[in-house]
Amino acid sequence: QLQASGGGLVQPGGSLRLSCAAPGVTLDDYNIAWFRQAPGNERERVAGIMASGRINYSDFVKGRFTISRDVAKNSVYLQMNNLTPEDTALYFCKAWMAGGSDYWGQGTQVTVSS
Repeated sequence: QLQASGGGLVQPGGSLRLSCAAPGVTLDDYNIAWFRQAPGNERERVAGIMASGRINYSDFVKGRFTISRDVAKNSVYLQMNNLTPEDTALYFCKAWMAGGSDYWGQGTQVTVSS
């Protein structure tokens, strides 16, 4: 099961780093994406890193968020800088292989407020 962590309360302009881990599973074999969902809104994709190494970002986080892998730690990270109140949401990580099932983490709350 995926485990997302690293959320918290931060002031506007601040930073957080989210982690996605899966004990017993080699995440390097999977495509990984971060999603978020704010109350009353639909879940939206934030960033993805493919098993091939290809990376993509949604326009609303380009230049502020960075997704990366640490193979040694079997984890995927989402470094979030210059956070705004609009980034407040529950953040999830998803893992999948082509033609396979999707695996979701339980989510970690990010709140950006002064």
